[in-house]
Amino acid sequence: MSARIHTRVRRRQKPRAGFLAHLLDPIDTLAEVIFSVLILLTFTLAFRIFMMDGRPVTAEYVNDLIWAALGATVAWGIIDGIMYVLIEVLGRSERYRLLWHIQAAQTDEEAITAVADEFDFILEPITGEGQRKTLYRDILDHLHDSRPRPVGLKREDLTGALASVLVAVLAVTPSFLPLFVFSHDYALAIRLSNVVSFIVLFAAGYEWGRYTGMSRWKTGLLVMAVGALLVLVAIPLGG
Repeated sequence: MSARIHTRVRRRQKPRAGFLAHLLDPIDTLAEVIFSVLILLTFTLAFRIFMMDGRPVTAEYVNDLIWAALGATVAWGIIDGIMYVLIEVLGRSERYRLLWHIQAAQTDEEAITAVADEFDFILEPITGEGQRKTLYRDILDHLHDSRPRPVGLKREDLTGALASVLVAVLAVTPSFLPLFVFSHDYALAIRLSNVVSFIVLFAAGYEWGRYTGMSRWKTGLLVMAVGALLVLVAIPLGG
């Protein structure tokens, strides 16, 4: 069972409010916001570099850039939505595999070893060996007679995928507004769009810090700084 599956099981025990919160895990939502904004920044910051070279900039070029950035953002959301579905299905397959190994084990010790292989990397830093063995025996008693759940595609997978696309588009909507409102002044529109994008990155980091219990301001500034670094690396590499 992967770390993402483990943390998802833990997080779903928490109360969740809001439309998107019922469709997509909070950390998945924040990651989608960050990636979507980074994609847009690779376009707008590259445009700023293009302008600094002194080359002529036409309205047609700016419009092409805007629609290319929007298309790339939507495409990213669709790709991530498809990956979301695959990860959910593979996660269920992994849990099915664990149950199969437990029920096919010849001895209890063999079954406990299978459980330990899945959970030790999470529990070792916070529990003793005796505590883990007791917990694993309880899990084993519960799973011995359990029946595996269907592994195939579920409605929740599709709604989560659609939510990924929606989050990808909504995340960059504030950054696109200056590009349309100030279309008469390309330099100002791009500059304001970049400012808004970095504000969104900071807000996503701030929320990440609140959710995980880390320093909100430090996490917000860290995400914003890392985002800027990643974009500056991506642009010369053609990303």
